[in-house]
Amino acid sequence: MGVIVLSFMNWDGLATPTWVGLDNWRSTLAEPQTINAIKLSLVVMIVTWMIQTPVSLLLGVFMASQKRYREFLSVLYFLPLLFSSAALGIAFKALLDPNFGFSNAFGMAWLSQDWLGSSKLALPVVMVVIAWAFIPFHSLIYQGGVRQIPAVLYEAAELDGASGWQRFWHITIPQLKYTIVTDSTLQLVGGLTYFDLIYVLTSGGPGDSTRILPLHMYLLGFKSFDMGAASVVGTLLLVVGLALSLGLNKLSGASKMESQVQGL
Repeated sequence: MGVIVLSFMNWDGLATPTWVGLDNWRSTLAEPQTINAIKLSLVVMIVTWMIQTPVSLLLGVFMASQKRYREFLSVLYFLPLLFSSAALGIAFKALLDPNFGFSNAFGMAWLSQDWLGSSKLALPVVMVVIAWAFIPFHSLIYQGGVRQIPAVLYEAAELDGASGWQRFWHITIPQLKYTIVTDSTLQLVGGLTYFDLIYVLTSGGPGDSTRILPLHMYLLGFKSFDMGAASVVGTLLLVVGLALSLGLNKLSGASKMESQVQGL
């Protein structure tokens, strides 16, 4: 509530806040940096969701199965989740260093690029790192969802001659409907909060090519000392995140909470 009130005030973090009404909103939302940050946030949110969802779903199905080496491979897939975002950022920043990273380690010309120093490459690289870092968490959600599906459904389909792909498409996917909705909500709303990993990797650069809304809010508040403008961005993130969450819940019908298995 305090952030919303502060968005209508002019405050540098030290002096007494002064009321300016909607002037903060007009000036902040009209700034090219804010508009660019909104666009980048939408791109990061959508692209990371498109990467993470199919990969997490497939890994979750695999980890819930009884295939050979499943336990060992599941541990490997889970490793990125054991490290903090800051630690992952530091590690990838070193790996992607154009002078000392893997760019020169394998003797391949296409790897010898300034991955984080190029305005064209920085954002795609950051999105791949983000997706890689959070796929294990979402895989666990899908793994739990798959294990709740009654085995009798698969047994009946197998007796009817359904292939593995048919069982996946006609049983697994429908039964994971609400799991997919829940996980997508977490991903999309979470996509509005990425900060530490991007801050460590690029600090929003080069230029403003990776300056998404959470980072834009931080830089406005703690670098430019414009807490009013930062509060406008913070309120915008709150409203968009809440609208996304409620919208997905409403469109999916998940609020009805009906059983997906006949007879339960």
